[in-house]
Amino acid sequence: MKRLMLKLGILCMSMMFYVCQATSNLHPVILVPGNGGNQLEARLTSGYKPSSLFCHWYPILKQKGGWFRLWFDPGVLLAPFTQCFADRMMLFYDKDTDDYRNAPGIETRVLHFGSTQSLLYLDPSLKRATAYMAPLVESLEEIGYVSGETLFGAPYDFRYGLAAEGHPSKVGSKFLLDLKELVEKATRNNGGKPVIIVSHSLGGLFVLQLLNKNPISWRKKYIKHFVALSTPWGGTVVQMVTFASGYTLGLPFVDPLLVREEQRTSESNSWLLPNAKVFGERKLVITPNATYSAHEITRFLDDIGFSGGVYPYTTRILPLMEQLIAPEVPITCIIGGDVRTPETLFYGENGFDEQPDVVYGDGDGTVNMASLLALEKLWANEKNQPLKVIRIGGISHTSILQNDSALAEITGEIYSINSHAFSSVL
Repeated sequence: MKRLMLKLGILCMSMMFYVCQATSNLHPVILVPGNGGNQLEARLTSGYKPSSLFCHWYPILKQKGGWFRLWFDPGVLLAPFTQCFADRMMLFYDKDTDDYRNAPGIETRVLHFGSTQSLLYLDPSLKRATAYMAPLVESLEEIGYVSGETLFGAPYDFRYGLAAEGHPSKVGSKFLLDLKELVEKATRNNGGKPVIIVSHSLGGLFVLQLLNKNPISWRKKYIKHFVALSTPWGGTVVQMVTFASGYTLGLPFVDPLLVREEQRTSESNSWLLPNAKVFGERKLVITPNATYSAHEITRFLDDIGFSGGVYPYTTRILPLMEQLIAPEVPITCIIGGDVRTPETLFYGENGFDEQPDVVYGDGDGTVNMASLLALEKLWANEKNQPLKVIRIGGISHTSILQNDSALAEITGEIYSINSHAFSSVL
């Protein structure tokens, strides 16, 4: 509490200084959301084959051109429409092209790239229930940031991921290219000041790949700092529930088995499976007939009935997971902790169609502490990698974007980065 009050005091005392300064004195900030952290739209084409009569006409109201919100749609809470949602969100791995694509008859688009608009609320008509980055954006505006001038957003189709070298990843690679161009544009439009990238969850894995796919000269010119919130550097045990039994993200009335197949096809979900470098030999899933560690994910995928996911996981995803390379850019990891987080899953005689019994450990409720702190261990001998970790007790994976004390830590860190930069030129 004393630490929080001190930070708030510093912010208050310094507010007048920054209000009096032009916004160009701030390093531009780009926000990169996590999995499910921005709106997606879809429309149906002639190739669409509805799985039921409900799906044929749902939703009744559509925008110009037939577009409608795919994520987040509160209709997913109603069983007849849950299946429609799952069918439309599903991806397909095409072995001939070695890449993922949408389901037949489904076109999707990401709205407002470069703006924070689609990151604020997952459904603008349900602001209180679906607020995502709105509290963080408001907190940044309070210290002088202006959306569209010094504050930007980088939404993306979070179902898609990236792939190891030598494998195409059309959608994910396009996002990295767009993000790179946004970084360069933000720097140009702010007097050459390099940017501060702030990511949440899965977004941090994309940002790390962006940094390491560009030369060190580019990083030094365009990146001031990378602030990673709740990043699952080494994956999560929760993902094994997702693949085995389906995971409803806490949404009421949703049958996890109705969304399980769709969740299995998500390329980014495979990227979030536990990394053996982080979880080691620890048994994560235990059944009457077998046990599975992070070293045995391929056998796990086969045994749960998802053998089609083994090839893309081993060829495209697994080599990518091993590329946690230090980018030699200053990084601050801000994480929650002291929240019960699934650590070991026990399945009974009824198999994977039922939810498991769970043994809990430390983490943020979604990401295990070993994964949140993975970079400290993996980069312990990286002398050219500035790394700082801020841990906030009692903060969950999503409340880090909404809790007042967490927001004070985040804005305080960004304020500090700007203050240090400003004082260094005095």
